[in-house]
Amino acid sequence: MGSQADIVGYREELSRLVRKGSPLIGETFVVTSPGARTTAWAAKVKSLSAYNIYNICAVEISDAGSLPVEIGAQMQAVNLAESFLSEGSLPADTYVLMCRVGEKNVFYAPV
Repeated sequence: MGSQADIVGYREELSRLVRKGSPLIGETFVVTSPGARTTAWAAKVKSLSAYNIYNICAVEISDAGSLPVEIGAQMQAVNLAESFLSEGSLPADTYVLMCRVGEKNVFYAPV
């Protein structure tokens, strides 16, 4: 994961190389994202809310052999692997990779 300082550092380094006119550097393009931050994170399913919407909590993964630690408050996320028209059946305590899409949290966990 890169921080804002890393992005600024990369931009400065690219600018320095371009100004120097190194023969090894051709055309260079940099793509950045506003508010560069993690767009996906590990989470744990706490319970079913309704249909395919679950109450989940973000978790922090640490060293091998240790359990993930819950962080932050519970939030809701949609399981894209289940029907939007019927009750979900994903068991509690399932770990998933959650993403933010627009205003919604989503994950894909087949049942």
